[in-house]
Amino acid sequence: MKTAKLVSLFLLLIVASCSSVRVNADYDKKINFESYKTYAFLKSGVDKVEISDLDKKRILHSIDDALSLKGFSKSETPDLLISIFTKESQRVDVYNHAGLGWAMGWGWNPYMGMGYNSTYITPEGTLYIDLIDAKTKELVWQGEGSGYLTKDTEHKDARIKEFVDKILEQYPPAKK
Repeated sequence: MKTAKLVSLFLLLIVASCSSVRVNADYDKKINFESYKTYAFLKSGVDKVEISDLDKKRILHSIDDALSLKGFSKSETPDLLISIFTKESQRVDVYNHAGLGWAMGWGWNPYMGMGYNSTYITPEGTLYIDLIDAKTKELVWQGEGSGYLTKDTEHKDARIKEFVDKILEQYPPAKK
């Protein structure tokens, strides 16, 4: 019974460590971000992203929702142009089980008295959101979020929304 609890706890820790989105942002410190109130998507940038059109729509809708909560509105003559970029990689975790004595009962166990490794491969993605000054055409802010990806269509909307919301929590940058 102790073994089952340890395995359950171990799996819970793995899932919990995979569920968060790690974010980072960089920006031009000379910019007054309070002057930006409107935005539009940079079609040429969005079109280059090599993901499904459905996932693009999910990202763009999530950006719309997050920016509207911040008081932004879409415009034909925007202050900001928004572009996105994605990367996908695989996260490989190797766990060393150094003879933890998980063998129970009688009989032969191939792991009894020796360590073994287990490997978990998780697809991981990075979403970049670029905010470009519409007048100068210069990048003024870039947010980045990395975390595990899901192929489960039931959870894609929520996962993409989590990525976008966590990234845009960093915008606008705090005044110093």
